[in-house]
Amino acid sequence: MSDVDPYLWLEDVSGDAALAWVRERNAETVDELTVSPGFKVLEQEMREALDDDGRIPYTVRRGGHLYNFWQDADHVRGLWRRTTLEEYRTDRPAWEVLLDLDALAEAEGEKWAWAGSRVLAPEHRHALVMLSRDGADACVVREFDLETLEFVADGFTVAEAKTRIGWIDHDRVWIGTDFGAGSMSASGYPLQVRRWRRGTPLADAEPVYEGRPTDLSASGWHDDTPGFERDFVHRQIDFWNQELFLLQEDPAAPPLKIDVPDDAGASVHRRWLTVTPKSPWLGHGAGSLLAFDLEAFLAGEREAEVLFTPDERTALAGYSWTRNHLVLSTRADVSSRMELLTPPTGAGGSGWHRAPLPGLPQLSSASVTDTDPDVGDEYFHQVSGFLQPATLYRGTAGDDSESETLKQSPALFDTAGLAVRQYFATSADGTRVPYFIVGPEDRPGPGPTLLYGYGGFEISMVPQYSAVTGRAWLARGGTYVVAGIRGGHEYGPGWHKAALGANRVRAYEDFAAVARDLTARDITTPAQLGIEGGSNGGLLMGAMLTRDPELFGAVVAHVPLLDMLRFHKLLAGASWIAEYGDPDSPADRPHLEEISPYHRIRADGPAYPPLLLLTSTRDDRVHPGHARKMAARLREYGHPVLFHEHLGGGHAGATDHRQTAFNEALVHTFLWERLTPRN
Repeated sequence: MSDVDPYLWLEDVSGDAALAWVRERNAETVDELTVSPGFKVLEQEMREALDDDGRIPYTVRRGGHLYNFWQDADHVRGLWRRTTLEEYRTDRPAWEVLLDLDALAEAEGEKWAWAGSRVLAPEHRHALVMLSRDGADACVVREFDLETLEFVADGFTVAEAKTRIGWIDHDRVWIGTDFGAGSMSASGYPLQVRRWRRGTPLADAEPVYEGRPTDLSASGWHDDTPGFERDFVHRQIDFWNQELFLLQEDPAAPPLKIDVPDDAGASVHRRWLTVTPKSPWLGHGAGSLLAFDLEAFLAGEREAEVLFTPDERTALAGYSWTRNHLVLSTRADVSSRMELLTPPTGAGGSGWHRAPLPGLPQLSSASVTDTDPDVGDEYFHQVSGFLQPATLYRGTAGDDSESETLKQSPALFDTAGLAVRQYFATSADGTRVPYFIVGPEDRPGPGPTLLYGYGGFEISMVPQYSAVTGRAWLARGGTYVVAGIRGGHEYGPGWHKAALGANRVRAYEDFAAVARDLTARDITTPAQLGIEGGSNGGLLMGAMLTRDPELFGAVVAHVPLLDMLRFHKLLAGASWIAEYGDPDSPADRPHLEEISPYHRIRADGPAYPPLLLLTSTRDDRVHPGHARKMAARLREYGHPVLFHEHLGGGHAGATDHRQTAFNEALVHTFLWERLTPRN
């Protein structure tokens, strides 16, 4: 393999030559995919679905208000707003607008995108607002007054960086940002944790902790739970290993490490330490959920309350605390289950009470969307499925009354004649791989099918309602398939670890097995089978294109990772070495060469199916050079490829519904035309 890369110049994100090349490719793609009248119709349908005012406005409770960020046709960049629970219960709540990003963008001449907020409890008057320029991960921070609805002139303000910030009290924050040379990791995240006092220069903020130069990041935060006030520091060693420290009252005392395995997750709520080990620990299996009395644990006790034990078909999906209870989410063959757990009261109490939360349909997905664990036992959770619009419920843990139905998303496409089924494919090594099929209940023979996958970073592919997929694909007679391949978390930590590093090919074999199973079941044919994925899923698409091109009729990759020999040198890429391996390591480089789509492209051999690549100039997570270079090399070798790059959008590829609708119209026009060719 040659070490010479003729397309390195395309890694110059905003270079004149690179952007000129981007504009030429964009024009070619637009000319080819937007010429038919059907494109504009499809784009408009996507926009209507995305802007529909019947969508559930998901909220976060802060004191007496429910906060929401909202985008629609009249508010392209969005509104940060709030209302009361009483208003929220109504069909058309009255919202108090806190910050209008469209107005702010126009006034300041910046393409601001919302990046979140931190509101100071318990008064809930002061907020730290994060604003991103055109969707990048890096953001600026400004303090905002929730009474005057203005930015605080002399408040906390931080220049653009991948900042970590959170309140300690009115006059102090925890801050990690770019303090100059050595303060940021190779991936661009803060390594220093400082206390910053109001009215003092940021550069003079008090250093408290610093990660090692090889670490991924470090951060600090304050637990303001009344009666349990304390401060923590978190060291992220790499993507999958970490350390948690409790700061002691004596500032001169070293941070006290919470002594759990580095690959375990750990969190603290009131008196409880909860741990999710990813390897066997203390006689408990990987993927368990364990609870300890924190004070006893710090004193050396290691007797755990086992809150969840996985089996070969069931995995932990997550958990959320209310003040006095824990809502446990699990998945059985990728379908959701939920339970309410109640810990013992009093120092001498023992045993946890558990009760199921009923009402979850088969082949559906459920998750807690919000709790206010310092204040009460209220919780919000939502349930949805491929053909089931989301329903938002509100419950009170410990209250025997049924959950209250708060909101119901509208049905935005016709589901008549459609069905959801689950099948299992057999991978190359005999592993049973789950996948969902959504499509016509009685199709007479194979038809156009779109297969979606991800397979990495412990992200599970679960049943979800998508108006975009429904309108753009299912409503036209297509079949939609979602594969739960290894690398994800569908069956817990072992499912993820099975495709780490040199074993990455297991994920690709799983995806190919699903494709073959679809053909064997007469659901589709290779010529009618399209595939789609983004980010790490974009790497999956590149792998499929170059490993098994004969299985597919078209491929779409969003913001993809494709050059596996240089990914660690591009933007946040170094943070993913723990997932893929290190290209500079002689032990890892061979398998990275083997899976690198950019380096697997050949001029001869089997024909590649047509490929559509989409990326963003403002993606500061996965470098747009991956997609640019892949397109350039495919063009050089004469393979069919289209490329489109939004100048904004960040890693999401779009910051507003207009951009998203355009992207989706490009994708589904490309797929439909290539998988259903006209005679």
